[in-house]
Amino acid sequence: MSENKDKQSFWEHLDVLRIVLLKVAVVTVAFGIIAFAFKETLFAVVLAPKGVDFITYRWFSFTGELLPGGEMSDFNVQLINTGLAEQFIIHMKTAMCAGLLCASPYILYQLFRFVSPALYVDERHYAVRIVGWGYVMFLTGVAISYFLIFPLTFRFLGTYQVADDVMNMISLQSYMSTLILMCLAMGIVFEMPLLTWLFAKMGFITSGFLKQYRKHSIVIILIVAAIITPTSDIFTLLTVSLPMWVLYEVSILIIKNRHSKELITI
Repeated sequence: MSENKDKQSFWEHLDVLRIVLLKVAVVTVAFGIIAFAFKETLFAVVLAPKGVDFITYRWFSFTGELLPGGEMSDFNVQLINTGLAEQFIIHMKTAMCAGLLCASPYILYQLFRFVSPALYVDERHYAVRIVGWGYVMFLTGVAISYFLIFPLTFRFLGTYQVADDVMNMISLQSYMSTLILMCLAMGIVFEMPLLTWLFAKMGFITSGFLKQYRKHSIVIILIVAAIITPTSDIFTLLTVSLPMWVLYEVSILIIKNRHSKELITI
């Protein structure tokens, strides 16, 4: 920690934070403007899961052909717009979300630069690991939601009918809000190993505790999965539950491995 940083007053720190936030805002808006300009490319990515030729559907169709009766039928779900300015507003919101995602590495870097002078060397080391792994796990959860969970959920709910004469008319707003909500939820869920590692380090939980309540955790996982994917389709429910259960078991291994290393050190 430098002497200049130590001697800074509260208002000087606040001024530094203001500059950091200004840089973050400028970069985020810049990426958002770029995303807004490339509308066709942006929405080709965002709307891809609704198309029958999406990679997830093609992969399930390919694997289904190898099994008797496992072929996936084609489907077609058209999105509609119900508001005069709805498409333009959604375009702006989607562009800003894309800008925030693209600028996220720079945002984390700037925030770490602001906080790091107040940390000791070992604390800085842990902070880098926590932020780095947290970021990777969050993006992994978002990717799994985009490529697996949301497409299957959209296919089921978008084609579900209580009767043949009741047609589905899915609004663009409903599609976008569901996509963002599910990606955000899965990104947060994938922080489970990191959070359990932190709680174990603080002495709140142990691997034995997680093993003891494994059966209870399975029930909780199924409930959370049902909330994330409000559908009666058991396949989609298990598709969401399986990664969460794997994360729970990984959390146990991480805590157990950490405890073993500490015993060896002692």
